[in-house]
Amino acid sequence: MEKLDMLYEGKAKQVFKTDDEDKYIIYYKDDATAFNGGKKGEISQKGIINNKVSAVIFNILKKQGIPTHFEKLLSDRESLVKSVEIVPLEVIVRNVAAGSMSKRLGIEEGTILEKPVLEFCYKCDELNDPIINEDHIQALKLASEEEVHIIKAYTKKINEILIVFFKERSLNLIDFKLEFGIHKGEIVLADEISPDTCRLWDVNTNEKMDKDRFRRDLGNIEEAYKEVLSRME
Repeated sequence: MEKLDMLYEGKAKQVFKTDDEDKYIIYYKDDATAFNGGKKGEISQKGIINNKVSAVIFNILKKQGIPTHFEKLLSDRESLVKSVEIVPLEVIVRNVAAGSMSKRLGIEEGTILEKPVLEFCYKCDELNDPIINEDHIQALKLASEEEVHIIKAYTKKINEILIVFFKERSLNLIDFKLEFGIHKGEIVLADEISPDTCRLWDVNTNEKMDKDRFRRDLGNIEEAYKEVLSRME
């Protein structure tokens, strides 16, 4: 598989075309950002860890019937994926109140929610990824009603699978972000699932094992990321 021109560069990844128009190569960077790019830095080996963690999780989800863009690991920092058209939505699942939800709604961080809360954000950096509802999605023509129905069903199943997966590794899945794409007319899970996109707290200590260590200047960022990967190996 030959890597060709870079198609896109985001905050944490680069996407390259290949000599197969149906396949892309994703390169994971060590760059770290928070608050929609307002805070920037670098986390040593973050790209390697996120690439490997995502690969483990995508393979588990595929075995459970969730279609994904992931094909295989190519190297420490690169993965081969299906070419997809990204649906411009961020799908956030919250099992425990934390972060922006706590600030926005005045719910004490760490409060276990009666049932998972699903939020949609319009994926638009210029607008700071505003929260929207399903009526907004239809008004802006971001996805069809059927596509939203499928995304919600996959998201619920992914949450159920990952809660168990992480709990077996002594981690509580507090919340996480998903992105989806369209491949040959089918909705598939895309982007990544890693300590960058999940809040993970140690079951015994409630220690934060995710990007909040960078957001909140908690220190030991690299160690937390490495510990998450080590619990998967």
